[in-house]
Amino acid sequence: MTPDPDALGLTGRISTGPAEVLRAEVLEPQLRYELRHLLPHYVAVEQVLVAEYAWLGVLDAAQAAELDLLLGQVTAEGLLERRGAAMSDLAFALEQEVEAGLTRPVPAWHVDRSRNDLQACAQLMFGRQRLRQAAGQLLDFAVAVREVAAGYVETPMPGYTQHQAAQVVSPGFYLTALGAHVNHTVRRLLATYDGLDACPLGAGAMAGQELPWDRDRMARLLGFAQAGGDALSSVASRSWAVESTAELSTFGVGLSRFFTDLLTWSGAGYSFVDLPDELAGISSAMPQKRNFPVLERIRGRCAHLSSLHVDVVLGQRNTPFANTVEVSKEAGAHVGTAFATLSSVLRLGTAVFRGLRFDSDRMRAACDREFLGGFALANALCLAEGVPWRTAQVIAGRYIVGAMAAGRPPADVDPALLSAVSASAGCRLADPATILAGVFDTDVLLRRSRSAGSAHPDEVRAVLAGHAQQEGELRQQWERRAALSHPAPSGSREESMSR
Repeated sequence: MTPDPDALGLTGRISTGPAEVLRAEVLEPQLRYELRHLLPHYVAVEQVLVAEYAWLGVLDAAQAAELDLLLGQVTAEGLLERRGAAMSDLAFALEQEVEAGLTRPVPAWHVDRSRNDLQACAQLMFGRQRLRQAAGQLLDFAVAVREVAAGYVETPMPGYTQHQAAQVVSPGFYLTALGAHVNHTVRRLLATYDGLDACPLGAGAMAGQELPWDRDRMARLLGFAQAGGDALSSVASRSWAVESTAELSTFGVGLSRFFTDLLTWSGAGYSFVDLPDELAGISSAMPQKRNFPVLERIRGRCAHLSSLHVDVVLGQRNTPFANTVEVSKEAGAHVGTAFATLSSVLRLGTAVFRGLRFDSDRMRAACDREFLGGFALANALCLAEGVPWRTAQVIAGRYIVGAMAAGRPPADVDPALLSAVSASAGCRLADPATILAGVFDTDVLLRRSRSAGSAHPDEVRAVLAGHAQQEGELRQQWERRAALSHPAPSGSREESMSR
């Protein structure tokens, strides 16, 4: 193997640069990934380090100002050109690019420094950024869901349990559950964000640093809420990646269930929902079919969210609690993919809800042909006639069986039948006609529930109003964290360097 004299300038420990297979399979793909996703964070960290060097008196004002200027001028293209001499390492390439532009050498730049906490800090800044972006997209999706729900608050549809029609609800009521799932996820991501908002910078390789670095000050300049705790955890832990992808996975599990319902309801057996042609697909062999593969795509990508989380978990499992390439690079290789997948799911999902339509007539017909008032009948027998609850259930069931045997639709009530089945159960009813009034009427059933959070249109509207308020409050909280997260402007760094 031919020695690489440029690469050998980085170390006295080895006699040659990386093997071509290592460079091609590992180092260069990693460099390109980091240039695409982490370069702004690396630069911000380096600029704060320069300010801290000036504060400590290690660099004079002129040295610090020149380094800060050159750091602000680096480009991904320029760093990529240095990949050979830098062993395809972003930190080394950044160092060489800046040093090449200096008017005079700065020997103390990077004294008492390690790549370990620099990398950990840049990766965490990337994670925080993607969490903020994810929260914004989730809230936009929640608005799209809520707007559809508001248009179907008084539209009856069958609600299902154990895959069977059970009670009269509305699309608006159903979608409040999806809105709650989204808002819950945004709140959990906020807690995750606050829990990881601690700066690793100043931890060094693993045991801290020899100079009295002010970790709190550096954390503030980088927009963190606080400095990290012990030095080892700062460079060894990547729990933020596990926790963040866990929340994405949990969200995807729930979202897939809602899209399973939409997929089912779009089928010919129901035809409750429809999408515009631009979101529809065709069959190559059966011209009568109008498919909705976008719903299948969303459901499938929700599965990716879980598999990508498992990848992060397995990448860290059984590794030493120390800085390792396995944890810092390989275990996090698909964190960005997880966030990108969520982003895709939410863009597709928002498009679906912007075009989603419920067929009111088909849903009402489905309600009208089912005996969805069986529960209401049992309640009425118990509360109005004093029939023991379990006996009331038996009577209601026998009435429904008898009506179905006689070919009577639910709305065509039969007081005589109710009296007969009640008598067979040992109960005499005073007014069976009054008991049956409205118990199988679709519109009446939609309004029978009175408890908070029920399918009653007034309750659904109240829940939707609450969701709108929650979304506004959550958006404000995320905006506050975004405002605090930006690295300090150059003026603040110059102030630090001048002290």
